[in-house]
Amino acid sequence: MAKSALLVMDVQRVIVERFGDDPDYLPRLSRAIDAARGAGIPVIYVVVGFRKGYPEISPRNKAFGQIAASASAGGGFADDRATEVHPDVAPGPDDLIVTKKRVSAFAGSDLDMVLRAAEIDSLVLTGIATSGVVLSTLRQAADLDFGLTVLADGCLDGDAEVHRVLMEKVFPRQADVVTIDAWTKSVTA
Repeated sequence: MAKSALLVMDVQRVIVERFGDDPDYLPRLSRAIDAARGAGIPVIYVVVGFRKGYPEISPRNKAFGQIAASASAGGGFADDRATEVHPDVAPGPDDLIVTKKRVSAFAGSDLDMVLRAAEIDSLVLTGIATSGVVLSTLRQAADLDFGLTVLADGCLDGDAEVHRVLMEKVFPRQADVVTIDAWTKSVTA
């Protein structure tokens, strides 16, 4: 029987503010988190974070180079409060927090080690952005032979069409794509 974990990825204040057009997103995500905890499914928060001065970021990295430049100018990731998990879905005392250094939840983190140590072989993915952390993590997790479920309404993206195409055409090739309501019913049944 599969042993699952719920991944809540990049739901940090600074990222929620960039993608926060859906006022129902955090309450929906909170329901999924509560259902996981109630069913004894580990909740693992994946956050992006860097050391002071951003030594992990190469100037050749187009996306992360912009983050370092913005933070050096006092924006975005420069503020510890901005990079914390959004308080509406804050980690509980038994939840784990894994810090990554790139787009995928596995890149520059010890996520794989944490999952293997707990004998977790199935992941339930949520996060911001669908075309970023969710897509990158799904692809890498599939290559690592994890069973995968994506909570379609537990993910956000700045482009609704990209989100739709990923959920309807790309992700189903490697994962079960379901709603939070359908998933919570299945784990609390």
